[in-house]
Amino acid sequence: MRGADVLLADGATVHLRQITPEDGEAVVAMHSRFSERTRYLRYFSPYPRIPARDLHRFVNVDHVDREAFVVAAGERLVAVGRYERLGEGAHEAEVAFVVEDAYQGRGVGSVLLEHLAAAAAEAGITRFVAEVLPENGAMLRVFTDAGYEVTRRYADGVVTLTFPVAPTEKSRAVQAERERRTESRSVARLLRPASVAVYGASASGRGVGAAVLAHLRSGGFTGPIHHVHPEGPLRSLTELVAAPDMAVPDPAAGDAARPSSAGPVDLAVVATPPAALPEVLADAAAAGVHGLLVLTELDPAQRQRLLRAVRAAGMRVLGPGSLGIADNAARLNATLVPRLPLPGRVSLFCHSGTLGLLLLAEADRRALGVASFVSAGRRADVSGNDLLQFWAGDPETDVIAMYLESFGNPRKFARIARGVGRHKPIVMLAGHTGHGGSSLDDAAMQALRAHSGVIEVGTVGELFDVAQLLAAQPLPAGDRIGVVSNAFALAALASAEIRAAGLRVGRSGAVGPAAGPAEFAAAVHAALHSDDTDAVVVVVAPPLPTGPLSADQSTETALIGPYADALGEVVRESDKPVLASFLAGRGPAGLPSYRSIEEAVRALAHVTRRATWLRTPAGTLPPVPETADPAAPTLEALLASYGVDVVPSIRARGAERVAAAAAGYGTPVALKVADRPNRIDLGAVRLNVSGPGEVRRAYADLEQLFGADVEVLVQPMVAPGVACVIEVVDDPSFGPVVGFGLAGPVTELVGDRAWRAAPLTGTDAAALVRAPKAAPLLAAADADAIAALLVRLGQLAADTPRLRRLVVNPVLVHATGVSVLHALGELTAPAPRPDTGPRQLR
Repeated sequence: MRGADVLLADGATVHLRQITPEDGEAVVAMHSRFSERTRYLRYFSPYPRIPARDLHRFVNVDHVDREAFVVAAGERLVAVGRYERLGEGAHEAEVAFVVEDAYQGRGVGSVLLEHLAAAAAEAGITRFVAEVLPENGAMLRVFTDAGYEVTRRYADGVVTLTFPVAPTEKSRAVQAERERRTESRSVARLLRPASVAVYGASASGRGVGAAVLAHLRSGGFTGPIHHVHPEGPLRSLTELVAAPDMAVPDPAAGDAARPSSAGPVDLAVVATPPAALPEVLADAAAAGVHGLLVLTELDPAQRQRLLRAVRAAGMRVLGPGSLGIADNAARLNATLVPRLPLPGRVSLFCHSGTLGLLLLAEADRRALGVASFVSAGRRADVSGNDLLQFWAGDPETDVIAMYLESFGNPRKFARIARGVGRHKPIVMLAGHTGHGGSSLDDAAMQALRAHSGVIEVGTVGELFDVAQLLAAQPLPAGDRIGVVSNAFALAALASAEIRAAGLRVGRSGAVGPAAGPAEFAAAVHAALHSDDTDAVVVVVAPPLPTGPLSADQSTETALIGPYADALGEVVRESDKPVLASFLAGRGPAGLPSYRSIEEAVRALAHVTRRATWLRTPAGTLPPVPETADPAAPTLEALLASYGVDVVPSIRARGAERVAAAAAGYGTPVALKVADRPNRIDLGAVRLNVSGPGEVRRAYADLEQLFGADVEVLVQPMVAPGVACVIEVVDDPSFGPVVGFGLAGPVTELVGDRAWRAAPLTGTDAAALVRAPKAAPLLAAADADAIAALLVRLGQLAADTPRLRRLVVNPVLVHATGVSVLHALGELTAPAPRPDTGPRQLR
């Protein structure tokens, strides 16, 4: 049965699924809750009750010509949407839906429309028709705001809307923005809750629950905190009333106050044993809790039961196995860590609690200010993608730092990151524990994420090196890096590191070990104001002491301190990034300081590449060719419909047949062993063969090497060029991607292949051509022509889910134009693609 958990506009969760005959009673109950106005606007008449005949037709559909989806909040149906084909074999269908009054204005209609349109397209329906009363403004907006190309007609008191169900660029943008808003609002109620409940804090004051409850209090959370435990309040927090559950009290029965009587609880922290979870979940669901933070560790089967229970109840869940969450703006410390890092502008995400402890400790050691922190634990529901959606619009967050141990939906991550990264940097450390079933290797995945604007690093230290630079300094306007040091050897070392990182050395110099703080600061000031620098690296070696240090003085305070103070003034006035390596101490506040020159330059290289990425226009997708036919019956026809013409060839065996095939072309030909047409190195190819005699001799040579009657491809010769290879893969976790590199066994051996997600803009394709290490060999070739071919193949890949794999090898790139010599592909039944189709929680 087709179904999905979906988020509404306010962040609440509901379940959407196909209707069944067993839904009859629930449909009648839902209809009875409709207001008279809702019934009238849907049915154009009072329609107080559903007649038995109508009900039977409502709940019995064939899921092809007639389809219906219901939306369930818990056990209750709150909406139904349907389409019905307008005649046998017709490509049009009438669409309609109705939403219970309490759920109107929460985005139910828009998500129903998305799922109905997707189902209709699969059934061969191309257009929807909807009839709406003109006073039903909300329903009219559902259709007109969805991004479809809607045609309106008014007659006989009814507005008739007609529109194609195929997604448009605008409808995809609308869907993505709605997804961002719903996921962001859902997370906001977890990170910035109005009230918090804690399950499992025992009265003894020992254990995980008691620790979180104490940290919530000591952290200064200003909203209500509810302690839910049958044993009573913590002895250390006797002012908190402990309720046995969150049920609404019955005054007639003399019940004590319950947390839910003060209003809905946004966040419930769960620290109970696994055996107590079913009771806790039932209680939280009954009280209308928005989301759970589960600190308890669960096995895989328990995690599945947890997810099913929270989704059925319309809740979100962080965890299980989470260290907790913290947010500076909300003064929320719902973690197992008693003291959080200083408040700041960097938000941290990780999975496991152990890594969470490491990240928080490192941020604290570096005095790096943190805006919010999330440990997703085993990631049953809320993931890094959800947090990216929230932090994208969070005014408290300037930098996002993530330690991802695994990827649940890599393509969605890349899509979201590409949008977020245009406004806020994302620094990511991948734990290399798998790519969610991807067929691509680590290098390909890293290239795809880099193309999305993600700064990928290799260690926790590097994660913080980059984050602190981004948080404290502006981006460089270019790649010219000045160097200032009080040691000649260190200045030379820094210059060498800069060149090794692919950057250019700008104005540099060493002022010598005798230079005092003022002279040193003046040299830094001069470097910053030079037209030859975009950033400055400062390396400070501790000067030799001129006398003994007192017992209460350290090398840092006595020798480095004056230099740090002098530099602080210069840095505050600069609009260029400055970073330092103080070899015997820390730098001034606001100046990123590193333990080694290598760390400083590596961080700066990452940030410089980000600045370059931001300056590069994203480009636009060209229009799809009018001849494009994703349903073409053969690979050759499919390629041709997208403007990709393969040089013709004929398969033949035997000298006479081969000679006849060659004569048909009337030009010099190439003979290639059919099962290895590109292996010139193995002697499997003969080029520029002319005339029947020469063809027979060339074929005889191939027979000697590869056996009698060997099958060959006979192909007309084309102009010489640089041999390249293009690969299209419909990756199971990332979706369609395009790879490019130069052809040949050497580049295959070293894996010199660059990758981008399909479809490609012209900017994407041009960057893809330049990306392989061997790209300089294309200097005299027609780079624009190969980029145009990549764009066409990228569009083909995006449009054709049944194309599992395509290898175009070789493509000869001439001085002018390109020639596609061979293309091998696999057309199968289309498989579901990640991060496509209507909105749903995955």
